[in-house]
Formats: sequence, C-alpha cells, structure tokens
Amino acid sequence: MRKLYILLAMLVAMMAIGEVSAHRSKVNKRRHTKTHKVVKRHHLKKASHKRTVVIQPVDPRLNDPDFDPNIMCEDTCGHVHGIDLSHYQGQVFWETVGENTKMAYVYLKATEGGDRIDERYERNIELAHRYGLKVGSYHFFRPKTPLAQQLENFKTQCLPGEQDLIPMIDIETTGGLPDNEFCDSLFRFLGMVERTYRQPPLLYTFRNFYNRHLLGQIDDYKLMIAMYTEEEPVLADGRDITMWQYTSKGRIVGISGYVDKSRFIGRHGLREIRFRH
Repeated sequence: MRKLYILLAMLVAMMAIGEVSAHRSKVNKRRHTKTHKVVKRHHLKKASHKRTVVIQPVDPRLNDPDFDPNIMCEDTCGHVHGIDLSHYQGQVFWETVGENTKMAYVYLKATEGGDRIDERYERNIELAHRYGLKVGSYHFFRPKTPLAQQLENFKTQCLPGEQDLIPMIDIETTGGLPDNEFCDSLFRFLGMVERTYRQPPLLYTFRNFYNRHLLGQIDDYKLMIAMYTEEEPVLADGRDITMWQYTSKGRIVGISGYVDKSRFIGRHGLREIRFRH
C-alpha cells in the first residue's frame, strides 16, 4: 500500500512539472514574437532616419529681377545669326520665319551616309529661298560608309545652283574607328567634296569632339563649333572659329519645337561662307 502512495505521488509531481514546462514554453514563444516585432519596428525606424531630401540647385539667374528666359542671344548682340533644320522640326512656316530679321541664313540637312535623304529637304530649300533666307546644305558624315557613295548621295540633293552658302559637313562620330583611320576617311572625303564644289566646305562639330579627335588636323577649313554655354567656345589648340552654334533649344516663331541657333564669332560674317558660283 505504501508503494502505491509513493507511485501516485511521483505521477502527480511529473504532471505538475509538465504543466510548468508547457506554460514556460508559451511564455517564451510570446516573448520571442514580441521581441521580433520590436526589432523589426526599430529597424524600419532606423532605415527611415537615413533617408535624405535631394535639393535641386537654383539657377542664379532666376534671382536676377531683369532676367528674361525668352531673351535669346540674337536679342542682345549685333552678330549675324541663323538656324539649321532637318525633318526633326516637322512642318516649318517659312513665311513667318522669313519675316524674322534676326535670322539671316539657314543650313538644311540634305543627306546622311550613303543613302539617306532628308525627307523635307526639297520643300525646305524651295520655301527658304522664296521667303528670303540665305541657304546652305549639309551632309552628316559616316566614316565607315564608302566615300564615293556618300558624295554621290550628297550631290543628288546639294545642287550648286540652289546654294547661297558653301556646303557644310556634319562631323559627330568616328564610327568606332581609331583616330588615324577616322581622320584618313574624313580627309579623303573633304577633298572629294572640295573638288566637286570647287571650294572647301564648312565643318560642323562639337568642341569636345574636336579636342578629342581633330585637334590640329583641319586647320585649312572654316569651323562651326557647337557648345551650349553662355561663353563663346575656345578650342584646345586655340585655332580660329568662324561660327558658333550656341543652343539646340532655341525658339523661333514659325517653328513649333526646338531649333538649333548659331551666329558668327568676332568679325566673321556671312560673306566668308558664300557659295562661289
């Protein structure tokens, strides 16, 4: 009988230990969950603390009470100004453009590479003449395209009898060629153009492109340099610049979108780029 009591006492003790263990497990589980949530909230709070506000710089000219963003270079200087156009400008109201006495000339994109012809070239050159602008034509040069093919393409559009200004060659890419091969291709093409039109063409390029690939290589040609800043461009070799394309986001009545605007630098003038017939 005594053994039975002892056995019952041991059983009761084991049940009590089990209940305590189960209760402790539940408490630990709740603690773990609560701690996890607190850590997660703390992490999010810390992450949000790291976020920074980006402040956009303010153009200092906006603090100038006399600053007018609609005033362009041609409104504030006495240089001879002009524009260049391609099909990207869409329909142009030439009768309105022709009334703008500040725009004396226009260069029209005629061709690109060996087979591309600007779809609006013929209409543009006809109407530009009709409404009194001096007109020149340009070709976008592709160094890896056969040179004879490029020249023939340009000749089909740039007809001497329709030109007031010397041809212009747009040079913006090396075509992935090393500088020596690129320059060799370019020089041969320029020679071909000069022999065809019996006068050297005007060369258009960006200041950085010239400094990187053409430095000291094309001294015998007049340059139109594109650089969109308030100050006139200066080349690394200090050579003379005839014309400056000062913006690609110009506005002019008669053209709905942006238009490239350029002007002569210093004492250079329109007579220097007239086509000799």
